[in-house]
Amino acid sequence: MIEPARSARSFSLTIDGRTLSMPCDVVGSGPDALLLPALSSISARSEMWPLARDLGHDYRCLIPDWPGFGNQARVPLPMNPGTMHAFLDALFVAKPGPYALAVAAGHAGPYLMAAARRHPGLFKRIVLVGPTWRGPLPTAMGQERRGLFKALRRLVEVPLVGDAIYRINISRPVIGRMMRAHVYADPDHVTPGVIADKHAITRQIGARFGTAAFVTGGLDPCTSREAFLSLFEGPGLPPVLVLRPERAPRRSGAEMDALIATGRVSRETVPGALSAHEEYAGEVAEAIRGIG
Repeated sequence: MIEPARSARSFSLTIDGRTLSMPCDVVGSGPDALLLPALSSISARSEMWPLARDLGHDYRCLIPDWPGFGNQARVPLPMNPGTMHAFLDALFVAKPGPYALAVAAGHAGPYLMAAARRHPGLFKRIVLVGPTWRGPLPTAMGQERRGLFKALRRLVEVPLVGDAIYRINISRPVIGRMMRAHVYADPDHVTPGVIADKHAITRQIGARFGTAAFVTGGLDPCTSREAFLSLFEGPGLPPVLVLRPERAPRRSGAEMDALIATGRVSRETVPGALSAHEEYAGEVAEAIRGIG
């Protein structure tokens, strides 16, 4: 089968009072679909390319980078949930839809659901792949230590010292261990080439600010499970499918299971861990097509 065409474009978006050129990829043809990559230290729109190559036979897939993330120098913006919400609102001004499909991975899921509440009728259906709402440190150490997390974030943001700390903690060996631990399910998929690509993402100018915010919980779109679950109730929301990775980390998986237990979403199980959309793109695409 011929691979769908991919092109790069940019949108002029006004965020936090600044007009910025934000990069996006367009893959395939057909009804419009929005594909949102996860927020993480190694997040970039390229992680959605394998999924878009599959879905691109049926949809015209728009794949943006989040502000502060991606495989390019980072635009200096406040790294907080308000910026991420404002980014999506600005994107929908530039590309108003409607969208036949919206797919979001990880932390992008709650941001997409909040956008669906602000923009009724914009999406025909939504698919969340391994949705999360807490950053790594709050998940591992508990919400009660947020004061410590904020102090760590400020330290990483300090010139010179912060950059040195960041480089030590985002080295190729560290990225490899992180990916084998909870990003990919099959350690054999964490090849030297994959690690090199992910390391290149972390080396972009200004990358440490988005990473510091994400890891410490500064980009958490919700402050509690209750707030997370409340995003999925109310009138006018489109059907939501949660793709629950078989090997999601225990704590993150528990949040996905709590959402599924509400009955507000449908569920399919897919292989993988926190990056199932990248590692098992074919299986994720098949699950998405199954609800079409």
